[in-house]
Amino acid sequence: MNIVAVEYLVILGGLFLLGTVFGSMLNVCIYRLPREEQFWRALQYLVYPPSHCPRCGQRILPIDNVPIFSWLLLHGRCRNCRGSIALRYPLIELLTGALFALLYAFEIPAWFGAVIPASSVYHVLGPSGAGAPAWMTPLVLLHVRYVVHLALVIALIVATFIDIDLRIIPDTVTVPAMIVGVLANCLLGHVYIAPLWYMTPAMAGPAALFANLLFPPGAMPAWLASWVALLGVPAWITASPHLHGLCVSLAGIVVGGGSVWAVRLAGFWALKREAMGFGDVMLMAMIGSFIGWQGTLIVFLLSLVAAVVIAVPVWLIWRDHELPYGPYLGLGTLILLVSAKWIWPWFDTHVFAMGPFLVPAAVFMIVALAGMLMVWRRIQRALGWGPPETPFIGEWQPGDQLAYLAGELWDDRAGQWRRPEWPGRLSCRGQSHYEAWRHPKNSHNAHWRRP
Repeated sequence: MNIVAVEYLVILGGLFLLGTVFGSMLNVCIYRLPREEQFWRALQYLVYPPSHCPRCGQRILPIDNVPIFSWLLLHGRCRNCRGSIALRYPLIELLTGALFALLYAFEIPAWFGAVIPASSVYHVLGPSGAGAPAWMTPLVLLHVRYVVHLALVIALIVATFIDIDLRIIPDTVTVPAMIVGVLANCLLGHVYIAPLWYMTPAMAGPAALFANLLFPPGAMPAWLASWVALLGVPAWITASPHLHGLCVSLAGIVVGGGSVWAVRLAGFWALKREAMGFGDVMLMAMIGSFIGWQGTLIVFLLSLVAAVVIAVPVWLIWRDHELPYGPYLGLGTLILLVSAKWIWPWFDTHVFAMGPFLVPAAVFMIVALAGMLMVWRRIQRALGWGPPETPFIGEWQPGDQLAYLAGELWDDRAGQWRRPEWPGRLSCRGQSHYEAWRHPKNSHNAHWRRP
């Protein structure tokens, strides 16, 4: 093994260790972000209070906060109360470290002498370093783009596990990451995968064939003929890289969020219930802010394939009718990042070669999807499958108010400030020991503590 290979393995090992550290922080994000509805308070909740055991409240020592190894040394239990620590925490740390190293191995497959065409996200008309600042050599460009994609992967990990747990994707995950994607593309200008608009030689043949099928000879509009004849990218893309990066990101947000929104509306119209949550819309918009509008369409199709392959067996085994879609969007994005070099050209010649007619084709597909969902709903009703249909009540009923109060006032001090009170009131009701167990810090019976 030569010195280049050894150094490359050292880099991968260092990235794995760095990823486990990030994975430990992501565990905090996954646990805390959904537990606070207000945006800014949720972000503050990430750093305060410090990490502590949710059972005994004991602050976690630095020695017990080492990724993976601390869990192994403690045998998966809290040092203070010996309560169990879920296995998922070290698994997320392990997963994050593995993705840090895996993404680097695909996007920058060699350390010394690495060239852009060797990257897994290489596109024939993608950034080549031409027109970039002097400091952004091809090797630096690869590393900068890798860091930007890491930010995307980190956000996807958090969104995936929150969606698995709670069937929601908070805006506190997607909105900050979306801002990072827009700023990275705008300020750096050379981290996109494919330009906003282009025509490769491989696309020219299918594009001309498609245009000739729509228009008879001699009747093709001038704008369409000029588009078919265009090769490469428009001049303004290379002349204004920062403006182009901003346009790439904004177009990705619009197309990514709009495609999922359209599917959401079609599903609601056909199934008479929410088919996809608004969190999925924001997640797809966030993905588009990093990889552009073409990448979002590829990710959406890949996620559909993954959902069919994975979700159908899950439904057959566990009969779970409400499956989170965020994990499939994350999986589709990861597949794209490690294989764009090989699968993107296929989409160029079979999908993106349609050019302006891609919009009516997408509308047709959405309408066809709505029709198929409606037929499937009728089949489900005829065979007695699927969840029971319940009417939606849009107003707050007296029964709702009673249920709310019963859940809110199960404890006589629920929703109230913790204040000192006369212990005799609780003693006469036989609740003094219960109060000491529920609120040991505020109770006058400080001699009795929860074990």
